[in-house]
Amino acid sequence: MGFVQIIEFKTSNIDEIRRIGDEFEQATRGKRTATRMTLCEDRDRPGTYVQMVEFPSYEEAMKNSQLPETQEISGKMQSLADGSATFRNLDVIEMREL
Repeated sequence: MGFVQIIEFKTSNIDEIRRIGDEFEQATRGKRTATRMTLCEDRDRPGTYVQMVEFPSYEEAMKNSQLPETQEISGKMQSLADGSATFRNLDVIEMREL
């Protein structure tokens, strides 16, 4: 049905992280396997963000992880984060439009 990776991180540099994300999109056009990304800020914890990235499958997510561009952006984003990111790897069981 699909796969979602959720990444939670803290930063005071969200604009720079978003700019790097735009660069990643351009650099991986036609190569990346991610199909959708949603970035949210936690209203109750300012400076805390959650990024949800959707993939067709776990296997496709792993292919995306192996792209040199993914490795590069990950390092850049980690350098702008305040501490370590938390990752959740989720198999999609059901999805509905409401």
